[in-house]
Amino acid sequence: MAVTITMPQLGETVTEGTILTWVKEIGERVEEDEILLEISTDKVDTEIPSPASGVLSEILVGAGETVAVGAALAVLTDDDESAGDAATAEATSEQTPQTPPTAEAAAGGTGAGSTGDTTRRSVLSPVVRKLAAEHGVDVAMVRGSGEGGRITRKDIEAFIEDRTPPDRPPVEPAPAPPPKTEEPERVGVVEPSTPASQPEPVPSAGAAEVREISRLRGRIASNMVHAKQTAAHVWTSVEVDYERVARVREAHKDSFKEAEGFSLTYLPFIVRATVDALGAFPVVNSLFDLEAQTHTFPRSVHLGIAVDLDQHGLVVATVRDADAMTLKGAARAIRAVATKARSNQLAPDDLAGSTFSITNPGPFGSFMSVPIINVPNSAILSTETVVKRPVVVELPDGSDSIAVHHIGYLGLSWDHRVFDGSTAVLFLDRIRTNLETWDWEQELS
Repeated sequence: MAVTITMPQLGETVTEGTILTWVKEIGERVEEDEILLEISTDKVDTEIPSPASGVLSEILVGAGETVAVGAALAVLTDDDESAGDAATAEATSEQTPQTPPTAEAAAGGTGAGSTGDTTRRSVLSPVVRKLAAEHGVDVAMVRGSGEGGRITRKDIEAFIEDRTPPDRPPVEPAPAPPPKTEEPERVGVVEPSTPASQPEPVPSAGAAEVREISRLRGRIASNMVHAKQTAAHVWTSVEVDYERVARVREAHKDSFKEAEGFSLTYLPFIVRATVDALGAFPVVNSLFDLEAQTHTFPRSVHLGIAVDLDQHGLVVATVRDADAMTLKGAARAIRAVATKARSNQLAPDDLAGSTFSITNPGPFGSFMSVPIINVPNSAILSTETVVKRPVVVELPDGSDSIAVHHIGYLGLSWDHRVFDGSTAVLFLDRIRTNLETWDWEQELS
């Protein structure tokens, strides 16, 4: 019995995926729930387990190819059927002159390998067949490094790099464009096109190190450029006196950590104050699509929280229905998505559907930041470092005095296509007023 593996639906907003790598090779035994391949979407990279046990008899989509949800990716067969297919393949190879010989025969040996080795070598994945055809490679001349002598993509690429064209003598090393490759992410990598027999140039002491761009960094780069090209970015900021919040945090920090298992930061307070302001100014929570001529006003606040992945990248995870949460609920939800992000457990839907976003560089010591809008959101709030500073305060009798308070800044990057400066300032002022005047003691009781 054969089982066809298809591209899974990895999220409500995901319509296609790109094959990153096949963990298993043709001819290998795969157990149910064992990782079979890795798929990349525009949101996240995901390991895909096998839905059944069997032998991977055919790979229909090679690494680097992008296909729609539901497309056939591979075929699994049971052990008995795979054995029958192997016998058929061997018989066919004996009757067909065009079938490539085994690795031993190609190297001048007797070719007396086992039936399984012969069969596995003659089975080529679509990527290998395509690459060999494009470069005119006779697979009979390629030594396979895969299981049972099977020829892999890397074997073909190594053969292409090592061979010297028969109609051209070796030439002195000269600048040349890098060879074409099926791998889509070899960005920034320059490979020599000279024959392998010639020594590679030794880099000078001042030569720079060139690295491939990671998939995550590539997605971030693409999204940031798209956002800047789409939204009309404007930035506005306000100063906030966090003294009332700071005193409540100090009073409850020990009991909160003991009960919840993590520290009470300023962020949940800011989230609560911001959600209220989004209710007062719903246009800031709206989604704007100029091309489709639509302006959507969601009935809930799905808050995007930017999470730093230990300086390896940044993802915006979604806290859904943040407007229905208490301060403690917001703190727990933020902690949960941050933990999932840093343990690489986010699903595509965890990174989709936000209506407004908050980025929090304050813990790293920032003074003011100008973040890029997470389109199609209309704005993003940046929370900065809170520090003690002398300020002028008004005493109950109306006189002024100098006091040391906890002061910080909030910055708002907003899309001028969607609303104007007066709305941006009034929105920020609403957040500031909430932070400075709300009864936060009641929020934690």
